[in-house]
Amino acid sequence: MTPPSSAPLDLSGCDREPIRTPGSIQPHGFLLTLAPDGQVLQASANLARWTGVDAEAACGRPLAQVIGLDAAERLLPALTNGSLGNRPFYLGTITAGNGAHFDALGHVWDSVTVLECEAVERAEAPDFRNLYPLLGDFLLNVNETQSVESLATLAAHHVRMVTGFGRVMVYQFDRDGHGHVMAESKEEAYHSYMGQRFPATDIPAQARELYALSRIRLIQDANYVPAPLVPAENPVTGARNDLSFAALRSVSPVHLQYMRNMGTLASMSVSLMVKGKLWGLISCHNETPCPLAFEKRTACEQLGQVLALCIESREDATELQFRLEVRRMMVAMLGNLTKGADVIENMSGVFPELLRFARAGGVAVVTDERVLTWGDTPDARAIGELVTWLETEGHGAEIYHTDQLSAAYPGGAAIRRNASGLLAMPISRLHKHYLLWFRPEVVHTIEWAGNPHEKEGMPTPTQLSPRTSFATWREVIHGVSQPWHVAEIELTGEFRSALLGIALERAEQMAELAEELGRANKELEAFSYSVSHDLRAPLRHIVGFSDLLLESAGSEDTAMRQRFLTNIKESARLAGKLVDDLLSFSQMGRAALRPVEVDMSKLLASCIDKLSLDTAGRNIEWDVAPLPRITADPTFLHLAVQNLLSNAVKFSGGRDPARIRIWSEQDEHETVFHVADNGAGFNMEYVHKLFGVFQRLHRMEDFQGTGIGLANVRRIVERHGGRAWADSTLGQGATFSFSIPRKLAL
Repeated sequence: MTPPSSAPLDLSGCDREPIRTPGSIQPHGFLLTLAPDGQVLQASANLARWTGVDAEAACGRPLAQVIGLDAAERLLPALTNGSLGNRPFYLGTITAGNGAHFDALGHVWDSVTVLECEAVERAEAPDFRNLYPLLGDFLLNVNETQSVESLATLAAHHVRMVTGFGRVMVYQFDRDGHGHVMAESKEEAYHSYMGQRFPATDIPAQARELYALSRIRLIQDANYVPAPLVPAENPVTGARNDLSFAALRSVSPVHLQYMRNMGTLASMSVSLMVKGKLWGLISCHNETPCPLAFEKRTACEQLGQVLALCIESREDATELQFRLEVRRMMVAMLGNLTKGADVIENMSGVFPELLRFARAGGVAVVTDERVLTWGDTPDARAIGELVTWLETEGHGAEIYHTDQLSAAYPGGAAIRRNASGLLAMPISRLHKHYLLWFRPEVVHTIEWAGNPHEKEGMPTPTQLSPRTSFATWREVIHGVSQPWHVAEIELTGEFRSALLGIALERAEQMAELAEELGRANKELEAFSYSVSHDLRAPLRHIVGFSDLLLESAGSEDTAMRQRFLTNIKESARLAGKLVDDLLSFSQMGRAALRPVEVDMSKLLASCIDKLSLDTAGRNIEWDVAPLPRITADPTFLHLAVQNLLSNAVKFSGGRDPARIRIWSEQDEHETVFHVADNGAGFNMEYVHKLFGVFQRLHRMEDFQGTGIGLANVRRIVERHGGRAWADSTLGQGATFSFSIPRKLAL
């Protein structure tokens, strides 16, 4: 076979090379494209070498006239019944009209049926039985092998045993596309690439796409002369044939030169697809041409699929364990952060946990101009400048992460020792508050299989670059930290959402507290005014009548002195009653509720009985409906009902008869009680004052009282989670109502 020309190779358009439509095949077999009825549309130019039929003469003929009647009759049913897919399917081993033997593969793609015939020595079908022990041994050892590296080593060994190639490598692509050799099996004389990296430029983007699409590719001899298709265009589409899935597809001359530069004349690649993405390759090399039968390629492809499934399983298990551990730490931290009122201040108490959460070397909390740090971090000034840069560059509303800060941040070089890696989390939507994790620089050496930067300095691309040499080339990497795990980044986002949720909840609590304090302040103002006003009156009376009593010390008017003493006693009693009511009102807000089942009919009867002294001689008509049982604090509820009934008796004092009606209503949520009278009533314009402390809508001279009773009613009802209200028509009576929830939220 004549070696290819050594003319200069133009590498500038490597990414645009038509590798899917090369227009030719490798010559260790022939290719035909067929119409649905089996008529030959195209043939590879080497057809005559294998069958004795010229390629141009074959076009337009029935298949039987090209490969022989017996071979055609065997293949045509499968080629024409519509059962073929887009991947080559083994149709059988045939003998052509000239006596040559071929393994026949068929698939449908690009609007035609593609028949590929690879030359073999045997006349019978391949014997897959010899391959089962090798595959079976691999599967038996899979469960005993835990790490991905060990699995890859096991796979490399078995692929070499199946294929006979001199060196088999398994390498994984990193995030930058470089291939890292993680496992290798080789003959002793072969050069080792174990642990080294192949630059991403070795495999252009479109080649990676094709690896993901077609899972196996064989090159038997890197010095082959391609056999073009005749005619060159697909008669159905009018364009060059898409040979993406063809086993015989010719490969790029750039890649063939790459192989020769590497000292490799035969190669095979098996794609490792993990979760739908190209994870890596099983790459096989041989220093001499190496034919490989279809059944052995199939065994290697299946072994690659099993390896990919094992890798996915191991990575999923590791990922799950890692996420569970990080989430456990996050939940524990959130629990501690909710214990104090200031969430951001609380972070200083969980700094060690924050370090472990992100596997960081240092952590900092920035709140406006304040910087709190823990571990190995840059100084406060450098951290402040970094936060300003984050805000300026628009990273203030999202999680920012990098393992090479100096490449993005102008000031990164100065802090790369302890901050080559940065994970930044804004913890406020309104203020410049950040949580920052830092990872230190990890200076390390990468071994490349050849200088990955050599291509940049070559003036004329006359040979494949950088692969003129595959000698070990070492590069020392600076300014890079350990990369951030995708789970760390995702869970940091969850952590941020949880923190913002806690902050929002605290803000709502503070707003409610502020509102409650506002109400309390207003109530306190009214309380203070009323206390000073209402308590001053009886005390003034006591002082005034005491002075009169002293002035009349020598008087013989016993009746006058008796009147003075009576007024002093009444004023003292009123002052005492006022103080007692104040103490009672205060207790309503402090004492704990002790809810039990309460029979409201019995409680009401007890309250009416206690009013018997106040109602003696009065004509009162009590209209009491049956009342339900509820769950409440009986002591507090008794006081509330007693106050309402006492008011009804007091304000209906001018009626004969006085009518007081008590009834209830109930739904699935609450029970409502009503107390109505036909007394003096009040002006609804002032109803908002009714339940306030010391608020009266009538003169004390007309109706005695301290003005605390209804305030007590409201406080008791609200402590139960209910509400109190009133309705009235002045001069025609009033109705006071309150509700108690069916289920108390205590």
